[in-house]
Amino acid sequence: MINLAYRDISHGLGRYLLTGMGLGLLIGVTLTMAGVYRGMVDDAHALIDASGADIWVVQQHTLGPYAEPSTLHDDAWRAIAGLPGVAEVGNVTYLTMQANRAGSDVRVMIAGFEPGRLGEPRFLVAGRPVSRSHYEAVADIKSGFRVGEVVRIRRHEYTVVGLTKRMVSSGGDPMLFIPLKDAQEAQFLKDNPAIVNDRNRLAANPQFNRPGVPGLLEALQADRSSNRNVNAVLVRVSPGSDARRVADEIMRWKRLTAYTRADMEEVLVAKLIATSAKQIGLFLVILAVVSAAIVALIIYTMTMSKIKEIAVLKLIGTRNRVIGGMILQQALGLGVVGFVVGKLAATLWAPVFPKYVLLLPGDALRAFAITMIICTLASLLGIRAAMKVSPASAIGGG
Repeated sequence: MINLAYRDISHGLGRYLLTGMGLGLLIGVTLTMAGVYRGMVDDAHALIDASGADIWVVQQHTLGPYAEPSTLHDDAWRAIAGLPGVAEVGNVTYLTMQANRAGSDVRVMIAGFEPGRLGEPRFLVAGRPVSRSHYEAVADIKSGFRVGEVVRIRRHEYTVVGLTKRMVSSGGDPMLFIPLKDAQEAQFLKDNPAIVNDRNRLAANPQFNRPGVPGLLEALQADRSSNRNVNAVLVRVSPGSDARRVADEIMRWKRLTAYTRADMEEVLVAKLIATSAKQIGLFLVILAVVSAAIVALIIYTMTMSKIKEIAVLKLIGTRNRVIGGMILQQALGLGVVGFVVGKLAATLWAPVFPKYVLLLPGDALRAFAITMIICTLASLLGIRAAMKVSPASAIGGG
């Protein structure tokens, strides 16, 4: 029995492989989009792991410090440290900004931490930890910084003394760790012209110059030029203690909001990247529909180009089931070629993709199964056309 699929492929191998490569690029894009979503989730988990905390204490009624602005006084940790079940605390600040590097800007998340406390960078891959109280930094290798390089943040320059890995924000921006006092100044302390303008504005306001309110103007001026704030207090609970119970106690007595690890994962994954996940899901559906349409058109075109051969097969008694199976083989072969090309393409361009792309074996297996299903469904158009071919057309009949 003539294998129509093998015969057609062998006679037009170049065209068939080129078609498979085109389909493969679509599959590669699909795998990459799925990998981007996986990477976003992994970035969120990496951010949580980097803190080393069990509980995040933030400003009341906010989703901070990663999803919303949060401001606390930097002495709030004292009251938290005295609660039962609390083993360790640490003040932190987070600020996403452009850091200046040799005349060019690099988008990073500035993380302020106290050496020896929660929030400090871990897992150094090069250099050393921050040892001075000012003007030293540890950077994630994704930032492109090197040990010994000087980075300018606001009004000061910082020397990169160490490098770490997989320390990124929920948006995938590399983190740059600097001492807490420096980070507080970068985020909360106004520059000199802003402070002068605030003083002049307050001094010109009659409300603050009335008799009987001595020192009020000076107090407001001092408060506006202070930087004694943080974004969150990280808490590690004692062994055997329940993080949920400790978080509830903090919220009950301290008029603050406390998130456990499970709460923070929900904030970052279910809320912060929810819109991006929906967008990626829509792109995946569109790509699947486009791939199905392309395969259907190709298989239909290939089928119509060999109407004479199909008519001959019917004339010699070949069953429709056999002919349909041959067309299905051709479609599945196209899917296999496309998947191999797509998987290879996604693997090659993933390391240089702007976003972190996490390609999981399970996703690849699911993508292969979906590709085979799409090719099977797409082949139905060609099979339907083949079933309508009359054996009489092989000898010039209608």
